[in-house]
Amino acid sequence: MASNESLRDVLKKNLDSRGVLNQVKARIRAEVFNALDRPSEGRPVLSNENILINELIREYFEFNKYHYSASVLVAESGMSKEPLDREFLRTELNVVEDAPSRSVPLLYSIVSNYTLRSGTSLQQQKPRTAFMEQIARDTTEVDGIGPGDPLIVRGGQR
Repeated sequence: MASNESLRDVLKKNLDSRGVLNQVKARIRAEVFNALDRPSEGRPVLSNENILINELIREYFEFNKYHYSASVLVAESGMSKEPLDREFLRTELNVVEDAPSRSVPLLYSIVSNYTLRSGTSLQQQKPRTAFMEQIARDTTEVDGIGPGDPLIVRGGQR
């Protein structure tokens, strides 16, 4: 019996060290959500805002390789398995990007631009990451921006 326990411990450590264990757990959660999803109850219709927000979160999850978190989001929210086109999201959100900002999820760019526009300092709230420091250096503030004007995002790397 002791050999079974030590084999189990070794296997668990191996799967954990390769990140497989967390992926399996997340996949099981996603499947549980799918199994518990009762089509007869139906889902509330998602508003356009919720669809956009969910897509921003999905893009963020996929970029950071949180694939199983993304699958749980899709299963739980009833989103389409196919993501919306980034260009469509950018147009709907009225975001103007430069080449470097296209390499990161829109959510990064939106948060960075918002903090610069609002004068909110992430530094006051918690330490900035190197990414946010780079975004802060590369993002330029445009004078005379109104509520209907595009969100202009420049620069940044993850």
